Amino acid sequence: MSPLFLAQANPPSIHTLFWLGIITLGVIALLGGIFVTKYFNLWIQAYLTEAKVSIVDLVGMSFRKVNPNIIVRSKIMAYQARLNEKDGLTTRALESHYLAGGNVPNVIRALIAANRADIPLSYKQATAIDLAGRNVLEAVQTSVNPKVIPCPDPSQGRSTIDGVARDGIQLKVKAKVTVRTNLDRLVGGATDETIIARVGEGIVNAIGSADTHMMVLEKPDSISKRVLEKGLDAGTAYEILSIDIADIDVGDNIGANLQALRAEADTRVARAAAESRRAFAVAQEQEQMASVQENRAKVVLAEAEVPLAIADAFRRGQLGLGDYYNLMNIQADTEMRTAIAGGDSRRTPTPTPSPQ
Repeated sequence: MSPLFLAQANPPSIHTLFWLGIITLGVIALLGGIFVTKYFNLWIQAYLTEAKVSIVDLVGMSFRKVNPNIIVRSKIMAYQARLNEKDGLTTRALESHYLAGGNVPNVIRALIAANRADIPLSYKQATAIDLAGRNVLEAVQTSVNPKVIPCPDPSQGRSTIDGVARDGIQLKVKAKVTVRTNLDRLVGGATDETIIARVGEGIVNAIGSADTHMMVLEKPDSISKRVLEKGLDAGTAYEILSIDIADIDVGDNIGANLQALRAEADTRVARAAAESRRAFAVAQEQEQMASVQENRAKVVLAEAEVPLAIADAFRRGQLGLGDYYNLMNIQADTEMRTAIAGGDSRRTPTPTPSPQ
């Protein structure tokens, strides 16, 4: 038999229908309880504060993966601060900023702070600043209450800005820069690092242009005036209100140190040149000594030929025995005179050939 025929033959009993109805009502009550718990409380808050957030909007936020608590409470803050939809604070605008990854409560607080301080800040500008990664609330607070930036930044490992005056004296300066946020240039504007770098460069230039370090010590405000005249806040997210010189210390005499280093370098150059000349003289002396030894060798060779010549003269009959002894007497007399005069007594005597 078909299931339809069996269903018609055995209709559900009243007891079964009763329990089905109870289960259906329980499911409906459960869903209603969840709905009331999740949305009704927020809707009541929005309704009582005239924030204009409907139940449909709350349900739609859940489907769009938007946290309704953040949107409703942010809109309640805005409407309680007398910021209305004419300023762009619609529910969809807040949802759009939330989905873009923005910090909706921070933006609303920044708008409220700007409104209380009479600072022109639109919702579009505030969301742009927030999405750019800047803390828009902190920027508004800095616009109301300027902040002080130490120069140089101690976290970078430097404690002073060092400059050298024209007289060669080094000055170590600590400065404090008071700035106020410029909201119109906050998006795309340079931050604290640029301000610190520009002010540091300006201080070094101001010290370097001073004739003496005493002029800077007498009038430290001259540095601030010269630095402020350069418009260092151009292209930055801040407006420089003042540059205050907190401390000035006298450092080393850089000019004297440079002169000492230069003199030492000149001394080393002179020593190197003298050493070069000495080495050249030693080399020449060695060459002359070698030349002397060579000449002495030639003399020895020449003296060695004398006995040969005498022997040859004996063989040819050109030299007699008396002449030979006279020659020997003259040689002995010469050696004696040389010894008396302090000559070289170690001179090798000329070998005497035996007469033939």
